[in-house]
Amino acid sequence: MSTNNESFLTKYIFSTDHKVIGKQFIWLGIFFLFFGGYLSLLMRWQLAYPEQAVPWWLSWGIFFKDAGGIIDPDTYNQLFTMHGTIMIFWAVTPILIGGFGNFVIPLQIGAPDMAFPRLNMISFWTWFLSSVVLLASYLLPQGPAAAGWTSYPPLSSPMGGIPGEGQTLWTLALVLMGTGTIMGAINYIITVVRLRAPGMTYFRMPLTVWGLWLTSIMNAVFVPVIAAGLILLLLDRVLGTEFFVAGGLASGPGGDPLLYQHVFWIFGHPEVYILILPVWGIVSDLLAVFARKPAFGYKVTAICMSTICVLSSIVWGHHMYTTGMSPLLGKAFMFLTLLISIPSSIFFLNWLATLWKGNLHFEPPMIYTMGVVWVFAIGGLTGLYNATVTSDIYLHDTMFVVGHFHFTLAATLVLGLFAAIHYWFPKMFGREINRTMANIHFWVTFVSMNFVFFNMMVLGYAGHHRRLYNPMEFDFLKPLLGLNEWITWFAIINGVIQLLFIFNFVWSMFKGKVAVRNPWGASTLEWTLDAPLPHGNFAQTPTVYSRPHEYSHPSLTDTDWVPQSEPIPGTA
Repeated sequence: MSTNNESFLTKYIFSTDHKVIGKQFIWLGIFFLFFGGYLSLLMRWQLAYPEQAVPWWLSWGIFFKDAGGIIDPDTYNQLFTMHGTIMIFWAVTPILIGGFGNFVIPLQIGAPDMAFPRLNMISFWTWFLSSVVLLASYLLPQGPAAAGWTSYPPLSSPMGGIPGEGQTLWTLALVLMGTGTIMGAINYIITVVRLRAPGMTYFRMPLTVWGLWLTSIMNAVFVPVIAAGLILLLLDRVLGTEFFVAGGLASGPGGDPLLYQHVFWIFGHPEVYILILPVWGIVSDLLAVFARKPAFGYKVTAICMSTICVLSSIVWGHHMYTTGMSPLLGKAFMFLTLLISIPSSIFFLNWLATLWKGNLHFEPPMIYTMGVVWVFAIGGLTGLYNATVTSDIYLHDTMFVVGHFHFTLAATLVLGLFAAIHYWFPKMFGREINRTMANIHFWVTFVSMNFVFFNMMVLGYAGHHRRLYNPMEFDFLKPLLGLNEWITWFAIINGVIQLLFIFNFVWSMFKGKVAVRNPWGASTLEWTLDAPLPHGNFAQTPTVYSRPHEYSHPSLTDTDWVPQSEPIPGTA
């Protein structure tokens, strides 16, 4: 609980209040969302206008050194390395897991705070330290990491030919980020297990909490795996060990660079679900709120999400079909990967059934949520081609893969976090976000990102390899230059419209219409509290009587919803 003599530092900087820490994570993530997005626009310029100077309105001057504004090959390698790393680990993860995990979980389960408030604070500042280390690599004479966001050895090893210590700082930053992630995961897991309000059984938890809780379990299991691999890579770079050095490069028996790929993807594929599970939960809840009916197949959706967590741990090999894997092993991974699409399809159909014959309210959170349904469908369906050995051998490492995972991760996650921001904004800041600006932002973002990512897959189907510095060096790719130019300009439109979002976000914090307690008519516990929310949340611990989606219940007469903390009229 807070005290009246809290200083500014303890209240807003080194706070142990989960809501303040959640906002800190969101601000950190928004900064990196824009920074990582800017890096992608520089890459797109190089692909559309190879070796032409970046125009003044797109160039900040810090990436090109003395090259006259032209992106050279080394800089291009740095751009796609840092873009992928930042967007996954420093943009989406802090907002969805650190931000909304912190803000939402205690409120929705009726808890006063996280189980370990000080550990929660330390988790954020460990993240912040990792951010400083990552950005510090830009100050090095030879720049940041350049071995790709996966950073496979030997390219990322001392023998890989990449000069400078940017790769070392990249590795250290990820180890620190993983440490902060594990702290948060432990906190989330124990908070859900131990601090649920009376009556809040597992199958009365909102599906948002289910998604964040399952994500935390997976983080606790799989982040130590990649942390171990990164520490071994760090030792190779700093102390001269040879865990991932083999062949003539090794001074002795050496190690195996392929081992790093296995370690990376044992974490890397569950990471897809670590990131997307919170969005699945948010989408499931928001569809029910704005369709004004209970979430269809609530228990089945929770069970499917849990099943996917288990299956995700045994499908990593589909990233490695082209590494010389045994055909029999490849067939096993293909079967398991295709199998995981079954529970995904089931809860996707539950989403459609929730919408079916619902009383749809097209508020800003709802349109972002329905955008998620669309882009996730495309991402999921196109993933089947990458899961199948025969088609993946052709499509592997092409722009088709880039388009697919940008639908699955970038589009799905970004629209999901926008849905979450617009939905919980009144509870976070006590004001409403401007709906006109939100609608404009959604439609421009939705149309432009679909154009960009779909046509990336078209490029890949035509044979356009990813990570090409200048695709025009290949005669068979020259006819695709026009499509690359169109993709780039739609990407620029997508980037510019995000300025409207940040303006709307900041302006609404101070000038937006004062929000009522429950503007959406939602039934979960956080909407029973008035903003600003006090440190400690609930004056009295609530008692939970129902599931989180009691809308349009037959016994309700004056309203179409009842909060979880009140009994449904006419029921025992």
